[in-house]
Amino acid sequence: MRWQVQEAKQRFSEVLRAAESGEAQIVTKHGEEVAVVIDIAQYRRLRGEATSLMDYLRAEPYVEADLDIQRRRDEPREIDLAA
Repeated sequence: MRWQVQEAKQRFSEVLRAAESGEAQIVTKHGEEVAVVIDIAQYRRLRGEATSLMDYLRAEPYVEADLDIQRRRDEPREIDLAA
């Protein structure tokens, strides 16, 4: 999506929502591309910053499954030691 600076300022929340969903938002000034708004996880990957596994799993836009990745501590896990 492309936004003129003035429109991006007026609709900044919408720009952020679109960027969070994985769509890069290009901002133009006098018809020239001057900036891009991207999701923070995407920015960190581009910078080569280390990401924890949990952050990676939470940030990937292609994962549409509703995963419960929190470990339940109220019930012990069953382990088969015979295998």
